[in-house]
Amino acid sequence: MPVSSLYLPDDSTGEYINYGVGASEVEINVLTGETTILRTDIIYDCGKSLNPAVDLGQIEGAFVQGLGFFMLEELLMNSDGLVVTDSTWTYKIPTVDTIPRQFNVEILNSGQHKNRVLSSKSSGEPPLLLAASVHCAVRAAVKEARKHILTWNSNQEGTDTYFELPVPATMSVVKEFCGLDVVEKYLG
Repeated sequence: MPVSSLYLPDDSTGEYINYGVGASEVEINVLTGETTILRTDIIYDCGKSLNPAVDLGQIEGAFVQGLGFFMLEELLMNSDGLVVTDSTWTYKIPTVDTIPRQFNVEILNSGQHKNRVLSSKSSGEPPLLLAASVHCAVRAAVKEARKHILTWNSNQEGTDTYFELPVPATMSVVKEFCGLDVVEKYLG
């Protein structure tokens, strides 16, 4: 029997309560670990948008910044073991090659919010978290690759495809978790 629930936050606090959803479709190269983001769809609640063009740019920009964090950032350390890529000035930013090939963003104007500035909601930082949809899509693609490699390699024991894909899921991480070592055994 389906179960449904409804959460209604306390609207009297004056805090911004943001809602959004993101879905991404990716393609991974199991030999190189390269991830291509084929499509991302986002619906984001801006309350009553003061300027839809600005909100759209903020949503897209925050998503792309999150993409850098979840997928591209490489934690480089100095000789003392301290992370040197720990700020927005030192991490690898996404480029035109790493953003979604098809990027659809829809702004949802959810109506009046009495305790907000002119009934608006924040759109500049919260959409950053929607980039996790890319990481989830990569994990699903890696899981499928692992399943096929396990089926292909009859010497592999078990069929367990459970794993935790680290963040960031860089090319080397994706390549490793696809089980390329099994493939390389047969290529070399």
